[in-house]
Amino acid sequence: MQSRGYINTLENILNKIHLDNSYENWIHNFSLNLNDIWKEKSASDLIQFIKNKQSDSAIVIGAGPSLIKHNHLELLSKSNYQGTIICTDRILAPALKAGVTPDKFNKFYVITIDTAQIIKNFYKDKIIKKYANRINGIFTTVNHPDTISVARNLGIKIHWVHALIDYDEGKKSFNQMSALMVRAKKPKGLPAIQTGGNVGTSAWFIAWRILKCKIVCLIGIDHSWSENDSWHSMARHCNVPINMNKKSQIFTQLFPRVYNPEFDTICILDPIFQYYSNAFKDFIHRSSSKVKTINATQGGCIFGKAIKCVSFKDFLITYPK
Repeated sequence: MQSRGYINTLENILNKIHLDNSYENWIHNFSLNLNDIWKEKSASDLIQFIKNKQSDSAIVIGAGPSLIKHNHLELLSKSNYQGTIICTDRILAPALKAGVTPDKFNKFYVITIDTAQIIKNFYKDKIIKKYANRINGIFTTVNHPDTISVARNLGIKIHWVHALIDYDEGKKSFNQMSALMVRAKKPKGLPAIQTGGNVGTSAWFIAWRILKCKIVCLIGIDHSWSENDSWHSMARHCNVPINMNKKSQIFTQLFPRVYNPEFDTICILDPIFQYYSNAFKDFIHRSSSKVKTINATQGGCIFGKAIKCVSFKDFLITYPK
């Protein structure tokens, strides 16, 4: 188990790197999106479609390897689940191809958080066009305009949110300034979400805070590597030297092996996955009195306080609504 001091240091370092590398990109994307933000719907408008302003449950679908390993998309497509489906952008096309579609699940959403232009490619699969006009898309004000344009042109319904990036900086923060600019023509503004640095955590937050789901089930949200994954993939993911000494103390700290007692599995974390998973678990713990989080990935590192771990098959039997 990593110490709290180490985790805090890691979070501070990664936050600074993210801010330094992305700030100009946020400004660029937000500026180009602003006219559309003023004209199009807020994500808070989605609540009007929810009966009694409270939904029973949601399944958040990430693109982690456990999704394929345990055939979770196939299980879902053949189930009688009646709740909300929230796809992360990378898994949208594979989910539709597996039969997880708005035809079967009419409360269907896709989420994009990453601001890179390349994310538009997740929306270019031909199958998306078939279902696009029945999919609600939730995008941040700093997503790349090309990504949103591709989704919009397909017919996906666009809804906007702010991603909380530097709100702790107060009045001088980008979050504060961009919110004021949005409210110049959109007086009610937009809801803001904690992203945890990744789309999976963002989807959980949206399920709870925006779509008002009382239960959120996770599949494909691993936030870790398996023992069979290559060192080259891990090194590339967090940009460390490929020839790093794997017997050193620093390697053990940066790439800890973690035993998941809930699923009797072992996973490997890198610095980025440590950042993601610790932030996510902290969010879950602090919100546990308001939302029930169920990890049905059957692996990964999302376990601990306030997290119920079950097989996805058992979830689909127990929580059909």
